[in-house]
Amino acid sequence: MKKKVLLLDGYNLIYRARHSRMNKGEYSTVFNFFRSLRPLIELFDPDLTYFVLEGRPVKRLSVDSEYKGQRTYHNKDNFNEQRRKIISLLKEYFPFIVTRHEDYECDDIINYLANDKHEEDDCVIISSDTDFIQSINDNTKLYSPVRKTFLDKTEYNYVMWKALVGDASDNIEGFKGIGDKSAKKMLANENLLSEFLLKEGHQEKFDRNKFMIAFHNLEEDKETIDFVSLDKTYEWDLLKKEFMDMEFNSIIGKEKTWEKYIKTFSKLERNRHDN
Repeated sequence: MKKKVLLLDGYNLIYRARHSRMNKGEYSTVFNFFRSLRPLIELFDPDLTYFVLEGRPVKRLSVDSEYKGQRTYHNKDNFNEQRRKIISLLKEYFPFIVTRHEDYECDDIINYLANDKHEEDDCVIISSDTDFIQSINDNTKLYSPVRKTFLDKTEYNYVMWKALVGDASDNIEGFKGIGDKSAKKMLANENLLSEFLLKEGHQEKFDRNKFMIAFHNLEEDKETIDFVSLDKTYEWDLLKKEFMDMEFNSIIGKEKTWEKYIKTFSKLERNRHDN
């Protein structure tokens, strides 16, 4: 029987919580994250949920040491500690499978889980990262928590399109003068694309960009993916105390509200090891 599998892009959701308008002082990101978590689980009612974390993109960095090198980070809101707190609470109190591979990005792991490990199941990826468009197929859907809707697979080859236009967010340079329309025009006409790639250096750059953008095959490394799923009875009272200490009153303030919160995760508690 097919399972319903939910794949959460961990850092994507944590960063989204960081920039939410709800302000709870020093624990704002933690509060916003756990406040937004329950509606997602309730909406999709999964049998199994993975929370996937980032590793170091070793293969991509070996090709381009400046990959994502333009990104700047700050810790003015004690974000690093809040992020660690979220991950710790998930591992300790929630019936999720927390997953990471130290040498691969979260995207690669999620794509592997959806289209290899759970290829016969119904999978939903939760992320605002449009790179997951390349994961969409009959059994795998992509839901944007920002747009609050499913995204469609593109009619054109997404990886080839992005290899042409580039990706500023990942510091992947596209081709000068090639924008969305001209890239789609070339992808619709093999002769135009072939002619373009014959120009000096174009084929090499195009192939390099595709390598950086396309999800990597984990066949040789899948056995070294770290899966954390504790065999235990989940102690919701201890989680409630953690939330009380951080003054998350809108979650734990009323008994019925709290009961609804933990009830949402009870089904996952029964299915966490069936993976």
